Amino acid sequence: MNTTSAVVLFSLSGINATASFRDTLFSLTLLCYCLILLINVALILTIVLHQSLHEPMYIILCNLCINALYGTGGFYPKFIYDLLSNSHVIPYAGCLLQIYVIYSYAMIDYCILVLMAYDRYVAICRPLAYHSVMTVQRTFALVCLCWLVPLWCMLVLVGLTSALTLCGSHIDKLYCENWSIVKLSCGSTKANDIVGLIIVYFYVVHILYIACSYVQLIKSALNSKEGRGKFMQTCVPHLICLFNVTTALLFDLMYTRYGSPSVPQSLRNFMAVQFLIFPPILNPVIYGLILTKIRRTLIHFCAVVYRGFKLRSTV
Repeated sequence: MNTTSAVVLFSLSGINATASFRDTLFSLTLLCYCLILLINVALILTIVLHQSLHEPMYIILCNLCINALYGTGGFYPKFIYDLLSNSHVIPYAGCLLQIYVIYSYAMIDYCILVLMAYDRYVAICRPLAYHSVMTVQRTFALVCLCWLVPLWCMLVLVGLTSALTLCGSHIDKLYCENWSIVKLSCGSTKANDIVGLIIVYFYVVHILYIACSYVQLIKSALNSKEGRGKFMQTCVPHLICLFNVTTALLFDLMYTRYGSPSVPQSLRNFMAVQFLIFPPILNPVIYGLILTKIRRTLIHFCAVVYRGFKLRSTV
């Protein structure tokens, strides 16, 4: 295939390693996706429907869950379909769309975690100014930036990728990935490499900001018992989620750039999908268990729903 227009379908060969246990993997994947939908939707509804949770920290957490639904929606339905099918292909346009959704999800996740770090910094280091700095209006504006900047970055990156002339249509992964398509290019990929590096450095700055904010948070928390309490209750779950997302993304980045053919395909597949499995499940669970206000409201919400179903069944 010598031109971009000739590439109508991409083949996804990563799934071939699952042939011997496809039925088991299908059941586990379906269970995992249902669990992601259940816990994230439950947390979103809990925050949206309860006025007491309409505060900056919970608004940001709600968007973290919405983003989990957005990102996993770009992977799981297609992957579940592939597990039931003998033909593992994806249309050219569908491949670009999957790249856009999955990687904008990862970028949005990091932006939201940075916003969480800023929110915690203001709450603990500048408590008297918190309500004037983190107003609901400003929180919504910052949340919009967390979505718009990554979506625009991925639009540029996918636009450059779509302009490449391709000499192949074989992708050695479970899903479409930008670097895999760039490697199929017959011509120069300098523009893609430069934009990709700019985006990577942009998110390295995010990591540095979080590190600097936590240095200040720890200093402030050590000065008072109240500060230590706030740190343990709201910053520890944020740090766990940050470690969770960073580890998963690093696995995928290392696999994409330096993955060796000698590594078993099943292990490479696992490394490539970690950030689509663990963060969407663990983030809402961690916050739901550790944050007292969320936990109590969620239990109350589930009890009300259960009573409603029980009452309807007896009528």
